[in-house]
Amino acid sequence: FDGWWLDSVEPDMHSNLDIPERTLRAGPTAAGPGALVFNSYPLVNAEGVYQRFRAEQPDTRTYILTRSAWGGLQRTGSTLWSGDVVARWDDLREQVSAGVNAGLSGLPNWTHDIGGFAVEARYSNPAGMAPEDKAEWEELNLRWFQFGAFSPIFRSHGEFPLREVYNLAEPGTDLYAAFGDQMRLRYRLMPYVYTLAGDTWHRDATIMRGLAMDFADDRKVLDINDQYLLGPSLMVAPVHEYRARSRSVYFPAGADWYDLYTGRKQAGGREVTVEAPLDRIPVYVRAGSILPSGPQVQYTAENLNGPITLTVYQGADGSFDLYDDAGTTYGYERGEFSRIPLRWNQRSGVLTIGAREGSYPGMAASRTFRVRFINGASRTATDWDAANAQVVEYTGAAVQVRRR
Repeated sequence: FDGWWLDSVEPDMHSNLDIPERTLRAGPTAAGPGALVFNSYPLVNAEGVYQRFRAEQPDTRTYILTRSAWGGLQRTGSTLWSGDVVARWDDLREQVSAGVNAGLSGLPNWTHDIGGFAVEARYSNPAGMAPEDKAEWEELNLRWFQFGAFSPIFRSHGEFPLREVYNLAEPGTDLYAAFGDQMRLRYRLMPYVYTLAGDTWHRDATIMRGLAMDFADDRKVLDINDQYLLGPSLMVAPVHEYRARSRSVYFPAGADWYDLYTGRKQAGGREVTVEAPLDRIPVYVRAGSILPSGPQVQYTAENLNGPITLTVYQGADGSFDLYDDAGTTYGYERGEFSRIPLRWNQRSGVLTIGAREGSYPGMAASRTFRVRFINGASRTATDWDAANAQVVEYTGAAVQVRRR
């Protein structure tokens, strides 16, 4: 087995009963009444599967997808998903705060059913949807999919209708292209996302972060529950209203922000109504960020040693420690991993790609880095192949790249 999907682990022995009644029926137990152990049951459940999985396959990473959690679940190789949410716009909005709260609780690997698991009858009629319902269904799924592309774990699941992209949109249409763009972008960002994942183990970090975690001195962020940070560099503002083509975004004070798609800069400490066309949601990069991206691939193990583009968003000093390991083993627990420290000095205009630290089996001795700089609106803001970038053939020794 590659992984386990643990459902109904609240425990849910009778879905039509409310939770107080279920706690009564869960006991008595050897540890005491059902109410005493009810909330911690998902943790013990996941621990049992995790421990046996590692005993049977000691150097293959365990993967568990589970519906409920308790403090400590992060130690069991588990991803928590938010349950059987409904395909409605308000449920989409509520997923944002759900993910932030999971991160605040120390559970970094969190996900949600893109499009909503349970659907209304108007969407699931075997005879087909009415035109107005089909239009809303398509837009709801696209907006949810865009949020999913910037979630810790990117996955789609639900009742009928079928959720594959080719079932949600006709190939060759603008809608189909918009779905495809989000998948391609997610895979482009794997060097960044994988570093965030590595940091959850090595540095006790989290992935989906409430704004207050990074901007504690800005009191205005305390009441914002529909924006978040994906790692230290990206601020995401999902669109959760039907037919919305703009939305209000608050830019935390203490930093400037670049539109990921256009390069336009916004000053911090302001609330601004920004464009949100159907094919993308607002995503902003914090000034000073060094954002790594990879080649266009179809799966995570493809072209692992391909060129990496380092995009420097100017305006402040910045740093990022690019992480990598073997990908499928527990070698990282034995110290088998590497980091490449990246440092940007705004005043001197120099990016330092530092000396590689560490190694792992199968690590490439050299890498190609393409370095580019963003300092305002640019038609090539998302040119991840960076045809006009400065190219560095990196062999593990420190090298400096000066802004042109």
